[in-house]
Amino acid sequence: MYNEDNQQEDLVWTRRFIAAAIVQGAIIVGLTVFIILGEISVLEPGVSRVIAAGGAGTWFTLGYVMYIVVGVIGVAVSSLFYLYIERVLKKRYKDHKGARIVAWIHLILMNIGATIAMGMLMLAGYRGGAAMLPTSVGGLGLDAGQAHEILAPFTEPIAVAILVLIFGIICGGIGFLMVNRKKDI
Repeated sequence: MYNEDNQQEDLVWTRRFIAAAIVQGAIIVGLTVFIILGEISVLEPGVSRVIAAGGAGTWFTLGYVMYIVVGVIGVAVSSLFYLYIERVLKKRYKDHKGARIVAWIHLILMNIGATIAMGMLMLAGYRGGAAMLPTSVGGLGLDAGQAHEILAPFTEPIAVAILVLIFGIICGGIGFLMVNRKKDI
């Protein structure tokens, strides 16, 4: 049964997902700072040129935006589901071993899958997009077919990482159902 004195203990999954969202947010802020500083000094060609050129560089844009949407916002929104179960419905994951296991799987695989998939999208997009830029701005002057050869090795690993992410999310849903259906004693 839910006990108000154990309120902090009962919000353990909410806190874990909020912490993960904060870490993911810090990662994207760090990447953004690197990209901005790289425009000034390190990266040649700059990410802004790769994005502006479109083509293979679109992969970079998609990876960056999706990292924010899934890796940061999606993880934070997941914490709201745990808050709803733990606070509003007053159900406890610690009372259901199977639900705790799938909650861990949700936390770990969602974060790992999002980070790897979106990271590979950004890397492939930058490499492919940069290669398509003219040599006068630091590119290799490749055409779309040649750039595809840079992108192709990334497609299957990205797909696998997305499947890992999706499996983690499905496990979270299964855990929600398991805890929600458990009868209070």
